[in-house]
Amino acid sequence: MGFEINGKTYETDEEGYLVNLAEWDEEAAKYLAIEEKVEMTESHWEVINFLREYYNDYQIAPAVRVLTKAIGKKLGPEKGNSKYLYELFPYGPAKQACKIAGLPKPTGCI
Repeated sequence: MGFEINGKTYETDEEGYLVNLAEWDEEAAKYLAIEEKVEMTESHWEVINFLREYYNDYQIAPAVRVLTKAIGKKLGPEKGNSKYLYELFPYGPAKQACKIAGLPKPTGCI
């Protein structure tokens, strides 16, 4: 499974997550966002970039509770809450945002 953009092929698993994290780039993120029906704004990119940093630091994609707490610490309490994150990523901030960020599905997500 996968998709192609400008001659570059991106391999995905059966749920649409990138298989090779190193393949991720902004073009892949835009494609995955369209697939997820998410219109990317600056706020979305802020969460995506945060997730990629978090993954680089801890080698794990955070579950929603951990994500909410960590975003609150770094970006402030107005962004570190479930309501804000679900407005950005209605099908699950951890699951949907991780997919767009090119990260594996978070542990505990079904």
